[in-house]
Amino acid sequence: MNDRMTTPWGEYELARFPEDPRDRLRAWDAADTYLLRHLAESGTPLTGSVVIVGDRWGALTTALSERRPTLVTDSHLAREATRSNLARAGAEESAVRLLTTQDPPPGRIDVLLVRVPKSLALLEDQLHRLAPGVHEGTVVIGTGMVKEIHTSTLHLFERILGPTRTSLAEKKARLIFCTPLQGIARRANPWPYSYLLPDDVGPVSGRTVVNHAGVFCADRLDIGTRFFLGHLPHSRGAERVVDLGCGNGVVGTAMALANPEAEVLFADESFQAVASAEATYRANADGKAEFLVADGLEGVPSGSVDLVLNNPPFHSHQAMTDTTAWRMFSDARRALRPGGELWVIGNRHLGYHLKLRRLFGNSELVAGDAKFVILRTVKKDAGR
Repeated sequence: MNDRMTTPWGEYELARFPEDPRDRLRAWDAADTYLLRHLAESGTPLTGSVVIVGDRWGALTTALSERRPTLVTDSHLAREATRSNLARAGAEESAVRLLTTQDPPPGRIDVLLVRVPKSLALLEDQLHRLAPGVHEGTVVIGTGMVKEIHTSTLHLFERILGPTRTSLAEKKARLIFCTPLQGIARRANPWPYSYLLPDDVGPVSGRTVVNHAGVFCADRLDIGTRFFLGHLPHSRGAERVVDLGCGNGVVGTAMALANPEAEVLFADESFQAVASAEATYRANADGKAEFLVADGLEGVPSGSVDLVLNNPPFHSHQAMTDTTAWRMFSDARRALRPGGELWVIGNRHLGYHLKLRRLFGNSELVAGDAKFVILRTVKKDAGR
């Protein structure tokens, strides 16, 4: 959905990535416009090193592109949306420095604008990583919808950077104002975090999992993945296996341990997730593996994969949507060779079997309980 965001610096036509005319979700919200309006009305000096963290779809970065900001993002999709929106606005891509959450942060930060993420852990990690570049003159402003900003959010800013307060709410959005203090006594960054798996989850029993901040279920094995690990397909020989939407990589690592001849591709749109998957894999296996940050299986040759394992997300930030699942299933169908299989785990109520039957012409229930189902579908031939 293309939409126009009105700011004190003009109107900007913005879109999410990848663009889909059926997608009715906007590429900006009231939290973005509230922050931009405050910057203009307060006369905040946007000079020196301007750093934007967690811009959802490039709305803030596009509107402030003339200030030559640095964007720090965990999302491949957000980065590509930013590139597209900058081009749409007629801005040079070189006007913005694009960094991932895994890149070294800027050494000096004069203005820090934070779009509060859904994950408190990711916010904690990013504030720790950015803190050395913040000085007492740094302007620090966060923004988010009211439902995204909690007392724990404010405590993080205060504990890591300095005294923090909030604005009044406008259109269900709120701003966070933080005054940095030099020499603040802060704890060490606890991320990445490692833990041992339980003893009843197949090939990865008792193994080490590494989670970077922001990856789903960072401190324990979630019940859906536990269920999936108990019903994984048997893999034999030199197969090419994909852990699609890999998260911390525990599923793909289990497949690699069960079949050392397999070549496993770990793919996710989150830089934090792929870094976690690589760390988890390296801690437990030493076979053939690839690690891909991309939109689904972008760049993976058609007909080159034997098996895809997938636990698709059904949220995009705070919005529920099946768009991501549909793209993942379509990508899997394209990448699979004839006879290749896609195994999906999902909440029972999501009805993924209907989508799989539309795409593949078949869907079989492998296992299920009160909450989850595991579905198997086969690519019958090159055209189906």
